[in-house]
Amino acid sequence: MSLTETYSSVRVGKNVSDRFPIRNDLKQGDALLPMLFNFALEYTIRRVQVNQDGLKLNGTHQLLTYADDVNILGGTIHSLKENAETLVAASRENGLEVSADKTKYMVMSRNQNAGRIHSERIDNSTFERVEKFKYLGTTLTNQNSIPEEIKSRLRSGNACYHSVQNLLSSGLLS
Repeated sequence: MSLTETYSSVRVGKNVSDRFPIRNDLKQGDALLPMLFNFALEYTIRRVQVNQDGLKLNGTHQLLTYADDVNILGGTIHSLKENAETLVAASRENGLEVSADKTKYMVMSRNQNAGRIHSERIDNSTFERVEKFKYLGTTLTNQNSIPEEIKSRLRSGNACYHSVQNLLSSGLLS
């Protein structure tokens, strides 16, 4: 998601200027960027009235968010699509834009034939279906395969160990 069609005004003392459009994005690394984005995203998510037929974690959660990553859960493709359409519409109302290039969906099911459609169309954007993706450093697969995640973590651990192996075996450490 990214901010679009944003406006600002300037306050000096008790005087406030007229609203003006922001034509330049905040620069990468700007200290305000994460905070402003999180305010807008939090406001959007709180306004979304998610379809109650979707999958729930702990009886309530259908949206999982961390920074600019949003996961929408649904018990069926239909409820997932409805929830995604609701979020996209609410996002647009608040000046946020869903990046179709970065948006993917995955069907997790024991049924090999579940969700055979390879792309979903939501609000003039096509979202690609994937068999696996990485979320918060963890690889999730459509079959909920743990061995692949274990191998990935072992590779990361080995790479870290080998990067400091000379330091660990040097005589400088006691």
